[in-house]
Amino acid sequence: MAISKIQMTKERITADNKRILNNGRMVDCNQLVPIKYQWAWNYYLDGCANHWMPTEVPMQRDIEQWKNPDAFTVDERHLIKRVLGFFATAESLVGNNLVLAVYRCIDNPECRQYLLRQSFEEAIHIHAFQYIVQSLSLDEGEMFNMYREVEAIYNKDEYAMSCTNSVLDPSLDTNTKEGLQTLLKNMVGLYVITEGIFFYGGFVTMLSFGRQNRLPGTCEQIQYILRDESIHMNFGIELINAIRDENPGAWDKDFEQEIIKFIINAVELECAYCKECLPQGVLGLNTNLLREYVQYLADRRFERLRLPKQYGSNNPFPWMSEVIDLKKEKNFFETRVTEYQTGGALEW
Repeated sequence: MAISKIQMTKERITADNKRILNNGRMVDCNQLVPIKYQWAWNYYLDGCANHWMPTEVPMQRDIEQWKNPDAFTVDERHLIKRVLGFFATAESLVGNNLVLAVYRCIDNPECRQYLLRQSFEEAIHIHAFQYIVQSLSLDEGEMFNMYREVEAIYNKDEYAMSCTNSVLDPSLDTNTKEGLQTLLKNMVGLYVITEGIFFYGGFVTMLSFGRQNRLPGTCEQIQYILRDESIHMNFGIELINAIRDENPGAWDKDFEQEIIKFIINAVELECAYCKECLPQGVLGLNTNLLREYVQYLADRRFERLRLPKQYGSNNPFPWMSEVIDLKKEKNFFETRVTEYQTGGALEW
């Protein structure tokens, strides 16, 4: 997992030499080509094409709306602050996990190339929420400390990061079955649970405001973040599956049941968070609809991980398919890249 020692040799590396986890094998982690995992390189290219910066998005209308005491009900303001409070620090937790844990273990160069790009995108997302909080003149101490003050947010963050410490252990050995399972569970917590489930409850609630042309600058940034996170999640699941394929002994029946339970418990934590955000329904949203939506998303994640669906729920928000239909994510990105490059306004 450390940088491999450079040795003088005329022996050339071939694609067949490469693996996702080299585990100390004498393979040079600095040689990008020949590329073996073309899918990882394609994710890197997609991420670069979707570049954007928060400060490109105007916030004047958001400021005017937020300052208007009649523009939002008490329940709506509570919901918005809870969503922004969760995201304000969740992106930092993801970035730290990515840089300190995942990158340390994944030493394939084409996968690392995307991980570097993803790390930069996490920094942009942190910047975005700082920009939103500052623009709306929200209490910065309240927003950025909410993950330690609001139990439902704390429980989500603590759960997703519960297996990170084990990956940070210098003695972790992914040559062993136990070490490999530790890494895989951490990646499920990062890519499937945090970015694939915990983020989406906030996405659907904020984009509901955007459909009414409320907080348009905030919602534009949320949609850009959603697109980035969709790519992160898809890359992460493909990475998990590739590690499984190269190490079939690690993903046994007992571990499969552990992962299923891990995700099911996360669904309950997300539903508890939605209930805290929405003590009463707003914008046609309520806790029952959000539970159905979170279960629907979880089933999609189970399928991608080649696991059986657990809920059989339907998508209660069909309008979201225009934005995050998981079957069309790649096409969606390919047809909307110019909006990242120009910072143009989104149409709802």
